[in-house]
Amino acid sequence: MTIRRFFPMLVGLLAAVSMAGLVLADEGNRQVADAAWTPSVSNPAFEPGEGPVVLVDAAHGNFHTIDGRFAAFAELLSLDGYQLRSADTPVSDALLAQADVYVISNAMLGGDDAEWTLPTPSAFTPEEIETIADWVAGGGSLLLIADHMPFPGAAADLANAFGIVFLNGFAVEAWDKGGTTDYTRADGSLADHPITRGRSPDEAVRSVRAFTGQAFRFVAPVEPLMYVPDDWRVLLPVEAWEHSASTPFVSARGLVQGGTLIYGDGRVAVFGEAAMFTAQTSVRDGVVRQMGMNNPLATGNAQFVLNVIHWLSGLLD
Repeated sequence: MTIRRFFPMLVGLLAAVSMAGLVLADEGNRQVADAAWTPSVSNPAFEPGEGPVVLVDAAHGNFHTIDGRFAAFAELLSLDGYQLRSADTPVSDALLAQADVYVISNAMLGGDDAEWTLPTPSAFTPEEIETIADWVAGGGSLLLIADHMPFPGAAADLANAFGIVFLNGFAVEAWDKGGTTDYTRADGSLADHPITRGRSPDEAVRSVRAFTGQAFRFVAPVEPLMYVPDDWRVLLPVEAWEHSASTPFVSARGLVQGGTLIYGDGRVAVFGEAAMFTAQTSVRDGVVRQMGMNNPLATGNAQFVLNVIHWLSGLLD
């Protein structure tokens, strides 16, 4: 079944799930794909179904998959001409040979059954990590996304293979404040980069909204894209979302939430926030929040997502 034929069915299913989330709001947070949001692409990079293959990981307990919370990501790229496929098997040479771009978003050993507490085991085996690194060095393109704790811990070993150091915590303004922020070209927090310039002035991105994640540093020649505010901190709780004034933290000064890297003959784009690549709704205490490309204030996010994939595909230099 093609992506285009699949999405109408998916929209109906996710709408039902979203309504279930509203009904069950009192039982806790419900975070689902926003079936009411419809992406559009004014100048597709490729003819329908003729673009590069984007393989999205679904074999490592991923919180985001194209048949779930990453549905909008898949639909947006499909409208741009890319071929979206789900990867539900462990990493291997044979698997990666099918991909032009391999996407990993919020992998977590154990998936829905995992405990969001320390210690956080790696979601990838040493053999898988070596295979991914070799594939990128040989010319592959990797989009690696690991949100707030525990996802950075689950992908830390993989990130380390590229000289990137994830912090398994929450990047926030303060322990009692959130981590939603706008990265802008105007204040310098969003870097001048081929991704923010796009293929033309119409595709230039002036701001991107992020919805709480981690922050990371690097020992490799990463080109930063999103600079975390210097006066922020990265909380390091033992259990996700359980933090207070006494929770250990490190300063966010000098840390980033997005960047790119040339690795051998390949490319890597790394982000410490996942919702910005999605269109989701979240219900807590009866209040519905829009997170991602569907958020009214995230006007640059959809183009940013396209530009990231364009850079990974070699369309932007």
